[in-house]
Amino acid sequence: MDSFGIAISGLEAAQKAFGVIGNNIANAATEGYHCQTLNLVPSYTSQVGTVLIGGGVDVAEITRSIDSLLENEILRQYSSLGKLSQETDTLRTIETAFGELSSGSSLSKAIDDFFNSLQDLATYPDESVWQQQVVAAAETMANQFKTMEDLLENLKDQITLEAEQTIGEINTLISTIAELNDSIERLEIGGGQANNLRDQRDQCIAELSELIDVQTQSRDFGVIDVSIAGIPVVTGVSSVGLEVGYRQESVLGVTVAGESNYQTEVQGGKLGGLLSLNNEIIADIQNDLNTLAGAIIQQVNQYHIQGVGSEGSFTQLTGWSMVSGDLADIEPPLTDGTVYVRVIDTATGEITRTAISIDVSADSLTTIAADISAVTGLAASVSGSVLSIQADAGYEFDFLPSVLPSPTDSDFSGATSPPDVSVSGIYTGNENQTFTFTVSGSGSVGNGTLSITVTDGHSNVVATLDVGSGYAGGDFFDLDNGIKIALGTGDLVDGNTFEVEAFAETDTSGFLAAVGINTFFSGTDASTIAVCSDISDSPGRIAAALGADMTDNSNVLRLAGLADQAMADLDSLSPAEFYRKFITDIGLELSVKQTRQENTEAIIKNLAEQQSEISGVDINSEAAQMLIYEQMFQAMAKYLDTVQSSLTTLMELL
Repeated sequence: MDSFGIAISGLEAAQKAFGVIGNNIANAATEGYHCQTLNLVPSYTSQVGTVLIGGGVDVAEITRSIDSLLENEILRQYSSLGKLSQETDTLRTIETAFGELSSGSSLSKAIDDFFNSLQDLATYPDESVWQQQVVAAAETMANQFKTMEDLLENLKDQITLEAEQTIGEINTLISTIAELNDSIERLEIGGGQANNLRDQRDQCIAELSELIDVQTQSRDFGVIDVSIAGIPVVTGVSSVGLEVGYRQESVLGVTVAGESNYQTEVQGGKLGGLLSLNNEIIADIQNDLNTLAGAIIQQVNQYHIQGVGSEGSFTQLTGWSMVSGDLADIEPPLTDGTVYVRVIDTATGEITRTAISIDVSADSLTTIAADISAVTGLAASVSGSVLSIQADAGYEFDFLPSVLPSPTDSDFSGATSPPDVSVSGIYTGNENQTFTFTVSGSGSVGNGTLSITVTDGHSNVVATLDVGSGYAGGDFFDLDNGIKIALGTGDLVDGNTFEVEAFAETDTSGFLAAVGINTFFSGTDASTIAVCSDISDSPGRIAAALGADMTDNSNVLRLAGLADQAMADLDSLSPAEFYRKFITDIGLELSVKQTRQENTEAIIKNLAEQQSEISGVDINSEAAQMLIYEQMFQAMAKYLDTVQSSLTTLMELL
């Protein structure tokens, strides 16, 4: 009977081999399939005396040809490629929108056109056609900023929708993996082999890795646990779904469905790329765009508030609505400082300048309004966190830095008939100063050896003025800082002094620009930048002048000069340089990611070739194996027939 057992075991082994070979050939083109191998072992069943009689052949197992380390590396690379592909495609879209520096409708050109229009206005500061050109160029630039910001926001909306669709695909794969785990475990606990099911499950994990970075852990009976972003999504035969949402404003994350503990550090796969784009790449681009817009707004407004246009000084100015009346809540943050307001009595021509102290921690719009209202000729009020300043009848006001026509303080003690001192000009220094004029010698202006020594607030000698013999009363001295001084006839005594206040800034706190008083732009960033309605409605309000006669172009030249001025908020770059830099940064980042994508694709190709050598189905090899087992089957059949014939002959002899 052992001979029959040997024959039957051989026939069964050959039949199973045919099944394995047929399965391999049938799945030669199936994605994720691993070639299977029939492992045979000799069977020993009996011993006669000292002789061990063979019992035929046993099928030990059917194994998959698989290298686990290689498979895990392929999963990791697929995950990296999924992320890089998503990032590269989106960055290419952004570069197309931002990168056309020579385009007629680009933001770069709009910025250049705005500053060029200010330069044109400097030539004709009083002419409405050039004023209107500035307004039109400013509105075009503001619209370009908004267009770029809208593009980025639309991209983020699309990313959110795509992330939601991707999480749906991820949840489907998670559920399928858990179901296949269940089928594999049931089959293998019962002693079966689930190689085809394992391949299906592993292919689902591979597809999942393209969507999000996965971590796997093998368990008994072919079960694999899967984690995503530290979240165990498949544990044995159980699974949990995921969802995407915002952890905080604009920060997209992943969490278990129904919970709010969003994880934003998703490293790989398509979803990882979407989160990286939303939370980092596009957010950084938006930050740069908003920084550029904010710097232009702030710097233009900082200069604009100090000047006046062809319409002259003001009878009323109204700011914009603030989120809070407390100065400490204002963005961008204010600093303690002083606002200097000029008030003009239109009947007498008398001009006074009053300092309004700003204490950020203690003051509010209401307290500042009260301080302004205490100035003769002015009244201020706050309604709905909006500051308004009104001039009384017969008065006007502004914030011009031009020097007052007379010294702000003087001491002519001992002089019988002191001269009148006339002050004019526009100060060109970089800091607010009080200049002190000290007389040396005694006598009449225009006679003797009278001189005046001029010192700044740091006690540095700025100039020495010879007002003795040879000086004609009324002639102006130019102090080489924009200020001019003239003395009329009269006498002076050694040690007499007078002071002149000079202003580089009439608002050292940033208060006026922050609350919208005499500003050119409203808003704080790319999405909110706009030309103030007062300017667009009355282009003659564009503050071109800084001088007391309001006919100069000093302020508009300062505004135009911002085009080439390095700004601290722009990393010490000019607006044009900053824009080019961040456009270049987009191109550089795209180039780096394209290179990484190409390298990853090359790595995957190499790994796939290695995988094919180990796990792929070689048709020729399978055909050769089929011939071997065919011969084995035929030989075993012949062997069985021979045994049967022998037994028949033996029975006939008996």
